Amino acid sequence: MVHHTHLILITSLFIGSLSGSLCSDLIAAEPGFETIFDGKSLQGWSGDPKLWSVQDDAITGVTTDEEPLKYNKFLIWDGEVENFHLRAKVRLIGNSNSGIQYRSTHLKDEGEFVVGGYQCDIHPKPENNGMLYHERGRGIVAKHGQKVIVDGAGDKWITGTTGGVQQIKLDDWNTFEIIAKGNKLVHKLNGKVCAEIIDHHGHGRLMKGVVAIQVHRGPAMRVQMKDVEVKHLPAGGMLSLDDAPIPADAEKVPGRKPRPRPKQ
Repeated sequence: MVHHTHLILITSLFIGSLSGSLCSDLIAAEPGFETIFDGKSLQGWSGDPKLWSVQDDAITGVTTDEEPLKYNKFLIWDGEVENFHLRAKVRLIGNSNSGIQYRSTHLKDEGEFVVGGYQCDIHPKPENNGMLYHERGRGIVAKHGQKVIVDGAGDKWITGTTGGVQQIKLDDWNTFEIIAKGNKLVHKLNGKVCAEIIDHHGHGRLMKGVVAIQVHRGPAMRVQMKDVEVKHLPAGGMLSLDDAPIPADAEKVPGRKPRPRPKQ
């Protein structure tokens, strides 16, 4: 015979378990986020079908040593972003790198499925993983662990740190996030900020454009992405040099001069 106290305990455990499950569902269905990959097809995305498919319920981009790419190519989402919060789970296999483009431009005259613009890098070197790279533009803007302000002339200044460089296994699933509000950009890796940028460079910064995923020329690689969600944020958020000045002790980053913005 089951005692009354045991029934209460069993009922409490069941309710607790159900409550936890409901909480998980509520967290997964956070208001404002929309799923932009259905987990089954590449509907809503455009790219080279020889490179892109759906495997393991994830967007999958594969290159081979037998058919190397002449240039970086992209799978391009059909929508656009301006102020937004994007998050996705990503894993990368191979001695190469990938990236999530945002506020970018489809450069149709530069080749097949070519994109230029802001990129959250997915890279085997920890100091480059999660950094801001300007594809076909200003190159590395801020490495992992850096807070950077870009001045009106395009010069980059390190103004602080986001903390130590995270060491992760890229072939495991890791969560990458991008938050863009006005000219402030934040990259996060597994919930922790890894790069923070304020871009005052009017001729170089990007305010609106496409989202895309990169396969990189060079060694064979395999990149996968799933649970891809976007939340569109209110307009505004622009910071001036008065709002976000460059500190007197900031370190200027040596590097190449900014390239002209590609034609759209």
